[in-house]
Amino acid sequence: MAQTPNILLITTDQQRWDTIHARGNTHIYTPHLNWLCDTGIWYSRAYSECPVCMPARATIMTGLPGYLHGSVDNDDGEPIRGRPTTPSVLTARGYETRGQGKMHFHPMRKKFGFETMEISLDYYRGRSLSSPGEVGLQHGLGQNEMEPAIGSVDSNRTLTRWVVDRSVDFLDTRDRERPFFLWSSFSKPHPPFDPSLRFWELYRDAQMPEVVLGDWSADPAGIHPSLAEPTWKLNNAQRFSPSQIQQIRRAYYACITEVDYALGRLFAELRERGLLHNTMIVFASDHGEMLGDHNLGAKSLFLEPAAHVPLIIRPPGEDDNDPRRGTVCNQIVGLQDILPTVLNAAGCGEQIPPDVPGIDLLAAAAAEGAVTGAHGRQQFFGQCAHRFMHLNGDWKYLYSAAGGHRMLFNLAQDPMERDDLAGEEPQRCESMHAELVAALGETPGGAPYFGSAAVEGSAPGAAPVLEDVRRFHAWPGFHSNPSETDLLH
Repeated sequence: MAQTPNILLITTDQQRWDTIHARGNTHIYTPHLNWLCDTGIWYSRAYSECPVCMPARATIMTGLPGYLHGSVDNDDGEPIRGRPTTPSVLTARGYETRGQGKMHFHPMRKKFGFETMEISLDYYRGRSLSSPGEVGLQHGLGQNEMEPAIGSVDSNRTLTRWVVDRSVDFLDTRDRERPFFLWSSFSKPHPPFDPSLRFWELYRDAQMPEVVLGDWSADPAGIHPSLAEPTWKLNNAQRFSPSQIQQIRRAYYACITEVDYALGRLFAELRERGLLHNTMIVFASDHGEMLGDHNLGAKSLFLEPAAHVPLIIRPPGEDDNDPRRGTVCNQIVGLQDILPTVLNAAGCGEQIPPDVPGIDLLAAAAAEGAVTGAHGRQQFFGQCAHRFMHLNGDWKYLYSAAGGHRMLFNLAQDPMERDDLAGEEPQRCESMHAELVAALGETPGGAPYFGSAAVEGSAPGAAPVLEDVRRFHAWPGFHSNPSETDLLH
């Protein structure tokens, strides 16, 4: 009889899908993410249903997209409270469960099913007590700003390294007679882009990919306010010169490499403890980062750099003959699929809540080639505040209820979204919009915009003009250190 598997969930924060060397980005060093790709399954079309931190993490915990759990913006309600979660089901089934790193729950320290949990704030509190002056975030940058910086502590004393050190400590101190579920949650490469010096040095003179510009984005002044709003509020990416964007990308890549090298230690510890043969590893990011593409920065958008995320599953075992190793699944999948995948792997699929719409990712990979049916999906929806996405095969339709702005892309022909086809394909826009309204109209997230309960004027009107956003609503992410928040990166 097969042994109940351990499950290691690894997440990064704000990592784009196109930042892994093994999947085609030859500008970046990611040896251990490469190893996951080489020995696991890469999901080439994985999306965040709400590409900001809190709603995305609530989706990982509950299996519900933001428009169903009701949180479609950061710090928007308590989307996890009262619902079964991945750790609560596993704890009840006999797993030892641990949350390590950035959780971004509300309330901040509520465990929502984890037996033990240490959040990012615990790193800052501990460092401030044991080594005053030797703690991260001493450079003064806020946690949304894009300007690059060198980390203020040695690489062995960073929050990134702490997540791995404490994860390894859990492996050492856990109950060896119980399977474990460990969520190792990294805060990088979320801004500030402040890698440790030795990782910055790896990229000091490296040539980075050039920014992507489209027919709709080459002139920052012509970008619709509903798309530019996150950039205006968080980092003003449109101000940077091409050479500055190169520096920013070097720092961002260095932060990813710093996480990757730390993962090398965690994977080594798993192997040396004889745990690889019975541990399923799931790697994902909560959302991506525009990083200057289309003259935009930050997240919150359903454009590919912000919504398309890396997702890898390495099944248990060390058998290189496993046919799943080194494969690619091209199904459309999302963060909502992590809960059913994990619970099925743990042998408690019957505990998947009936309102969870997700699919089993391992089953989807096994059924690769199917477009619809039990293990695949043709259509996929997302909502972030007033912004909506509808994926239907290769077509992506974007809609903003703030101003009624529409965009349409054919991802098969235009994967970088350079050509907005909304003006050329009005009928397709209309049909995809109708399907979007039918799917989300009565959901907690979509109802205020589309539902029968929506009243005249309840949806936002035109997005604020540039000057208003800059003057009254900018939030660079300033936090003191330590601050009573789980938002320290």
